[in-house]
Amino acid sequence: MKFSSAFSVLTTATLVHGHGYLTVPSSRTRLGSESGIDTCPECTILEPVASWPDLEAAPAGRSGPCGYNARVSVDYNQPRAGLWGNTPVAQYSAGQTVDVQWCVDNNGDHGGMFSYRICQNQTLVDKFLNPNYLPTEAEKQAAEDCFEAGTLKCTDVSGQNCGYSPDCSPGQPCWRNDWFTCNAFGASSRRGCQGVDNAPLGSCFTTIAGGYTVSKKIKIPNYNSAHTLLSFKWNSFQTGQIYLSCADISIGGGTVNPPTTTLSTSVVPSGTCTPASTVTVTFNEKATTVVGQTIKVVGSIAQLGNWAPASAVALSAAGYTNSNPLWSTTLNLAPGTKFEYKFIRVDSNGAVSWESDPNRSYTVPTGCTGAKVNVDTTWK
Repeated sequence: MKFSSAFSVLTTATLVHGHGYLTVPSSRTRLGSESGIDTCPECTILEPVASWPDLEAAPAGRSGPCGYNARVSVDYNQPRAGLWGNTPVAQYSAGQTVDVQWCVDNNGDHGGMFSYRICQNQTLVDKFLNPNYLPTEAEKQAAEDCFEAGTLKCTDVSGQNCGYSPDCSPGQPCWRNDWFTCNAFGASSRRGCQGVDNAPLGSCFTTIAGGYTVSKKIKIPNYNSAHTLLSFKWNSFQTGQIYLSCADISIGGGTVNPPTTTLSTSVVPSGTCTPASTVTVTFNEKATTVVGQTIKVVGSIAQLGNWAPASAVALSAAGYTNSNPLWSTTLNLAPGTKFEYKFIRVDSNGAVSWESDPNRSYTVPTGCTGAKVNVDTTWK
């Protein structure tokens, strides 16, 4: 059943039938259920939203990367002392391939696609680790943008089946195999998300109609954090609903941190924020060069030359030292702009050397007027 956009979140929260949440590693939602506080862990829902076919279009609102359950008025973006969010529930190593699992309710399998994400901006994540602080909606959206940028791709795990959704068509935004996909929603057997594991009813806990496990593997990024978050996101195909939950984890053993995004301005409290029409994005690339060489950035949008090296944006070496070979440039980009890019090294004779694959990807975060973002990377 499709939900009308005229319904409020509070209204639909009393009508929902089912759905799903992260179970391995133990999410805050699962811990809320096991503590007896959450009487419907599978009901942590962002709705009504446009969840399909653009998997990244819906604003996070109050749901944030960890979810808000309107049925029981629990905001999982804030830790609760002694119950969830205070210490990691799982310890991983950088580069490790691990098993993850979520639970879909028997009466609420709406099909679609799902993903696991890690935001590598510790300053921003720390706002979701403080039991004495509830992040604002602007901070929740900034975090959601960061988690989207940190999607743990299905294709990162060698040998894992990473097909395209049978409910999506080539050319649609959902036509991507980096997310995980459920089976065809209208299949007569092994349908929807229940068909991923073909698990028996009751293989995981839901309060409405019993659940089915949905298992996959993810590869932990080359990143260090004593306490961070693994966020789970499921976009429904059938209904305008997104399910969000998160687990507290630690990651050790990383040697080089991948690109990080640093929000360099404070977020204005909710209600006093004028949304930015553009965001100031500064690219800081560490790349060793010799006299006569220049570092440029080129990418999939017009502001970055549409992949043409001749139209690439040159970075400045004003901050370059032998111990810190920093190249920088600043652009004003529209919030929500999604693009892929690479840095290139250009010799004095015009010869171009490209960074190694894969392409970098970035989504300009939303924010208040005056928002500034640093994107810190190292030549690869």
